[in-house]
Amino acid sequence: MMTLNFVLLQSAQGAQGGGGMAFWIMIIAFIAIMYFFMIRPQKKRQKEIDNFRKGLQVGDEVITSGGVHGTIRQIDGGDNVVTLEIAKDVKIKVDRNCIFAKGSLDQQAK
Repeated sequence: MMTLNFVLLQSAQGAQGGGGMAFWIMIIAFIAIMYFFMIRPQKKRQKEIDNFRKGLQVGDEVITSGGVHGTIRQIDGGDNVVTLEIAKDVKIKVDRNCIFAKGSLDQQAK
């Protein structure tokens, strides 16, 4: 009876050792899935947004993240500030990172 308990205990401990390897494989697979389905596409989208903001030029019609429509009249690269004309002789300064989209709302609806 004593040897039977010893053999069962040994086999139970051996089974636990194999489970540890499967655990690490599952963790690595989960991290890989998170990277390819969440992190990588987000980095790609952020790179596209950065390139869009770097390519802004005077005269472009833009929409800010707050929903203000305007035309770029001046770009100050050092301070990262863009001057928008939102109506005749009405100009505001916004941070370049607040520029959300190019074009007016009428153009995007088409």
